[in-house]
Amino acid sequence: MKRRTFIKNTLQGASSFLVAPLVFASCEDTPVGESKSVIVVGAGISGLAAAKKLQDNGFTVTVLEAQEKVGGRLRTNRSLGIAFDEGASWIHGTDGNPITDLAEEANMTSFFTDDDSRKSYDIGGVVRSAAIYDEAEDNLYGILANLMDSGSETQSFQTVFNAQYPNYANDRLYKFFLSSYITFDTGDLDKLSSLLYDEGEVFGGEERIITNGYDTIANHLANGLSVQLNQRVTKVDYSTDKVKITHNNTISEADYVIVTVPLGVLKQNIITFVPELPTTKQTAIEKVGMNCVNKFLLTWDTAFWDDVQYISYTPETRDKFNYFVNVKKFHPSVNALMTFAYADYGRQTETMSDDQIITEIMAHLKDMYGNNIPNPTNLLRTKWNSNENSFGSYSYTAVGTKMEHFSDLAETVNDKLFFAGEHTNEDYFSNAHGAYLSGNREAEKIIDLQ
Repeated sequence: MKRRTFIKNTLQGASSFLVAPLVFASCEDTPVGESKSVIVVGAGISGLAAAKKLQDNGFTVTVLEAQEKVGGRLRTNRSLGIAFDEGASWIHGTDGNPITDLAEEANMTSFFTDDDSRKSYDIGGVVRSAAIYDEAEDNLYGILANLMDSGSETQSFQTVFNAQYPNYANDRLYKFFLSSYITFDTGDLDKLSSLLYDEGEVFGGEERIITNGYDTIANHLANGLSVQLNQRVTKVDYSTDKVKITHNNTISEADYVIVTVPLGVLKQNIITFVPELPTTKQTAIEKVGMNCVNKFLLTWDTAFWDDVQYISYTPETRDKFNYFVNVKKFHPSVNALMTFAYADYGRQTETMSDDQIITEIMAHLKDMYGNNIPNPTNLLRTKWNSNENSFGSYSYTAVGTKMEHFSDLAETVNDKLFFAGEHTNEDYFSNAHGAYLSGNREAEKIIDLQ
């Protein structure tokens, strides 16, 4: 399954830890940031990248993180003995991707996920031929290459697609492609821009899934930084010479602040800014979309599924447990599958119990493999939309979004207030590498002010 490169291939071919700052070797040149202080709000990959670069350039940096550990949406659950990445899971394109080198530095391991190692099932357990699958996929390539010609600023991808291709709108295979290839990578089809669904750059090379946890990178970047955990920021006052940050009823001051909280948090107005943010930034926060993708890891005592990397299922309901990653391919001793729920159905799963989730997933697996397959022994799941630290998974180009909105989200205010995160990267929004690059970008802005 092409996943992240699908569209672009079509169109372009209460505790805390505190670690002492690094000690700089004496030299004739004064470090550029000496005597200047920075507070970074958020210990996700963008915040940690910014903090590390600034500290390396002599700034006094403190990172305030609302959660109990660093990483943000690079969050790994190891409770079942394997690394289940709740957020970012893949290096999307290894060629030129900064995460590739960073992964090597952090000893983060990965596995090549072969798009061609797949099997597709229709309802009733009918195995779909590779020829039919490939023909539909190629046909959709052509549709995606031209659909924007019929788009408009006020119409969603779904509206235009359904109007132009009514015969495909309810076709189960096409619903699978639209769900697992497009909604997964962008956002809700009924809110996705019919003009901008292809925006964003991609790196070439392999798609590699992380095998020992994406938080390995976060922990690597955090080493040597002053990070205060369980510190929820509620106010940023940049009306005076020093920026004042309110966190846990404490006020800290710094010369500069970098806000790296997810777009979903900004949309909720959890942080009060004094003075209010510029209208352009408020508009961008409102207009750029925030997707929801939830992930589910299930384990069994024995494996009963096909020995392929990807298993697809085409139910009537779009966005519902239609795509399975065979975890056993990269963890041979573990019998596990990972599946997904997207957009509104993904949000709906957050109101469902574990038993209800298992019942729905097993209904699909039983349709493929028979009623005698065993129930899973364990379930791990995410609830990103209701997570108070994210309120969604990642940004996308919704109806009403303009590409300059991503730049507006990155705009500096009064040379004191800076913003980073995947939603501030016009070229690589929605990706971990985009977040990382944005953190380095903001650090460079502060360095250049000295």
